[in-house]
Amino acid sequence: MAHLLGAEALHLEYPTRVVFDSVTLGIEEGDRIGIVGRNGDGKSSLLGMLAGIKEPNSGRVTVRGGTRIGVLDQADNLPDDLTISAAVVGDTPEYEWAGDARVRDVIEGLLTDLPWDAEIGSLSGGQRRRVSLAKLLTGDWDVIALDEPTNHLDVEAITWLAGHLKKRWSPNSGALMVVTHDRWFLDEISTETWEVHDRIVEPFEGGYAAYILQRVERDRMAAATEAKRQNLAKKELAWLRRGAPARTAKPKFRIDAANELIADVPEIRDKVSLQSLAVSRLGKDVVDLLDVGVTYPTADGGEKVVLRDIEWRIAPGERTGILGVNGAGKSTLLGLISGTVEPTVGRVKRGTTVKVQTLTQRLDELTQHWNDPVRVIISGLRTSYTMGAGSKAQDLTPGQLLERLGFDSAQLSTPVKDLSGGQQRRLQLLLVLLDQPNVLILDEPTNDLDTDMLAAIEDLLDSWSGTLLVVSHDRYFLERVTDQQYAILDGHLRHLPGGVDEYLRLRHLQASTGSKQTATAAATATATATAKGLDGAALRTAQKEVSALERRIQKLTQQVNAAKTALADHDQSDYEGLGDRMKKISEQQAEIEELELRWFELTEEIG
Repeated sequence: MAHLLGAEALHLEYPTRVVFDSVTLGIEEGDRIGIVGRNGDGKSSLLGMLAGIKEPNSGRVTVRGGTRIGVLDQADNLPDDLTISAAVVGDTPEYEWAGDARVRDVIEGLLTDLPWDAEIGSLSGGQRRRVSLAKLLTGDWDVIALDEPTNHLDVEAITWLAGHLKKRWSPNSGALMVVTHDRWFLDEISTETWEVHDRIVEPFEGGYAAYILQRVERDRMAAATEAKRQNLAKKELAWLRRGAPARTAKPKFRIDAANELIADVPEIRDKVSLQSLAVSRLGKDVVDLLDVGVTYPTADGGEKVVLRDIEWRIAPGERTGILGVNGAGKSTLLGLISGTVEPTVGRVKRGTTVKVQTLTQRLDELTQHWNDPVRVIISGLRTSYTMGAGSKAQDLTPGQLLERLGFDSAQLSTPVKDLSGGQQRRLQLLLVLLDQPNVLILDEPTNDLDTDMLAAIEDLLDSWSGTLLVVSHDRYFLERVTDQQYAILDGHLRHLPGGVDEYLRLRHLQASTGSKQTATAAATATATATAKGLDGAALRTAQKEVSALERRIQKLTQQVNAAKTALADHDQSDYEGLGDRMKKISEQQAEIEELELRWFELTEEIG
C-alpha cells in the first residue's frame, strides 16, 4: 500500500507541560485509524499536526505529493450569513451536484430536516455541526481527519455516518483518522487504534474491541502499576464477550485468549441483589404512566400531539434506555417521570418513597458552586456513601468517589469554572449520586467524556441499585448500562426486544412508507378503524398476545446471540456441525421475523 503522510520526531509542548515527545508515525492507503485517550492527552493536537492545521515545536510532517486532506475540527468556522446550500455545494449548479450520488447521499443522511436556503446564523450548534460535516463529506479527499464527528448526531445519523465512511473508498485506497469517544462508532469503522498517553502514541491492531483485549494483555504485564485500569478493561472485555456477542463474533481478536482473560471475571451486575435492594428502598411501586398523553398549543392556535396513549409501569431496579429522533418527545417523557411535566390526559402514579434526580445537559447542579474549589463543595457533603450491596458493599467518602471519577489531588483546589467540560460533567454526576436518589435519569451523560472515564462511570453505575433511565446517542454506553430499550415512534412508546438494531429497522420501515406525517395519519386511521371493531375482551386478548410475543422474541434473540457465540468457538474444520448450527440459527431468525410481523399487526390494531 502506498504511503500517504507521515510524522517524524514530533515534539509539542505548552508553557505548563509537554504533550508529545519524539513521536513518529505513518499513514498508508487503506488505513482506518481511531484515536483514543484521556481528555487533555493530546488527541486533537495530534490530529491537527497530521492534518497540517497545527505546527509542532519540532519535527516534521511529510505528505505525498497531490494528497488532498479534509479536516473537521471542533471549531465552528461557518459564516452566519451563508446559506446551507452555499456552505455545502457552493456555486455548483444544481444539475451537477444533484447528479452526484455521493452528494445526494450526504444531504439525505445529514440535512433532510433542515431548510436548504436557511442561513447558518439561524441554526443551533448541533445543526451547524451537521452542516460542517456535510460540507466536508461532499468533497473529494484522499485523507479525512474527523475530530468528534458524532457530537450532536442521533443514533440514526451515527449509523449512517459509519456506513458512509466504510463504503466511501475501496478497501485499499483512502485513509481515515477519527478522534471520538463513541466506542460503537470506533469498533464499526476503524481497523487500527492509536492510544495517546504519556507523551507517546501507541498503535493497536483492530477496532475498539481488539484494542481493549490488547490493552488488558499489556496491563497484565504491568499489573503492579496498572491494577485499576486492568480491572476496568477486563470488566469491559467481559461485557464485550458476554453482553454483545454479535460484535465480538467478528474475527478481530483471538476468542480463546479473550475467554482465558475473563474466566475469573464475574457478571457485570448482580441483578438479583440489585433488584432486592432496589425493592427495599423503593417499594413495589416506582412510577406508572397510565394512558398518558401530552399536547402543546401551537402558534396558529392548534395543538401538537407529542405523546399519546402511553402506558408504562416502571419497576424497581429497572435499567432502561430511551431512543428517539430529536423532537420525538424524549424530554417530555422524562419530564412526566420526574414531575416537571404534567400530562394533558391520563395520570401519573408515583410511589411514596420515590426520589427522582436528573443529570441534565445544562450543569444546573454546579451553577451555585461556579467560583468554589472542588474541595469546598465536597466538604459540605455526606461523609460516606455506600456503593454495592451485601458482602460487596463499600463505604466510600466523596473524595474516594472523586478519585474513582478521575480527579487528582491538584484538581481539588481548582474552581469549578476552571475545570474542563469532562471534569465538570463528572462532578455533576457525583453531586447527583450523593443526593441519594432511587430513580436516576441520565440525559446525554457521555458528553465531553473520554473512553477511560466512560468505563469508570459505567463501573460506578453497575453498583448503583436504583432505577436507571438513560437517554443517549452513544450506542455503546446505552447497551452497556441498560438491560432493555424503548423507543418513541409517532408519539407512542414501543418496547424494543431487539435493542438498538430493532429501533433502526423500525425507523427504516417508517421512512420507506413515506413521510412521517403520512405514516402517522395512516397508522391513526388504521388503529381507529380497527379499534371500533374490537370489544373489551378482544382488546385484552390482543394485549396479552403482544406481551407474549415480546417475551418470545426476546428469548429467541438471546438464543440466536448465544448460538453465534458458540459458533465462533466451534471446531472450524467440522463443516457438517457448522452447517447444522447455521441452519438452526437461520430457522430461529426466520421465526423472529414472523413474530415481529405479527407484533406489528397487533400493535397497529391496538393503536
